[in-house]
Amino acid sequence: MALEEKRAWIMLVVTVCAYAVYLLVVLGRASSGALAEVPYVAPLLWTVGAAIVASIVLHVAAALISPADAGRKDQRDREIGRFGEHVGQSFVVIGGVAALVMAMAELDHFWIANTVYLAFVLSSLLGSIAKIAAYRWGFRTW
Repeated sequence: MALEEKRAWIMLVVTVCAYAVYLLVVLGRASSGALAEVPYVAPLLWTVGAAIVASIVLHVAAALISPADAGRKDQRDREIGRFGEHVGQSFVVIGGVAALVMAMAELDHFWIANTVYLAFVLSSLLGSIAKIAAYRWGFRTW
């Protein structure tokens, strides 16, 4: 398995785990009250920060495990990386537009922030899945 494919798997797993922890914490705090009243800022910041740290540590570990592949990207790796990023960016745009509409409708900050966070999560997931699929089942250039 190419190092870049390992990195895509790392991003996929870290993203799923971090968002799952965030949802568990926020939904756990909303036992009987309104969901928009739940304190969400600290869990959001902690899960995003932990995901960044975990991703860096796991990327370094993957590079140490296979030092021959570290720092080496061929043309296919670059094209797959670009393809995955382009596919994933669609959710950033969708989330940005949704947050803009929600702000204009004067919705609670909770919903706007969670929409943006979900858009980033979906962007990461879709981009990682696209990269993994391209490595596993082939990738056609235009």
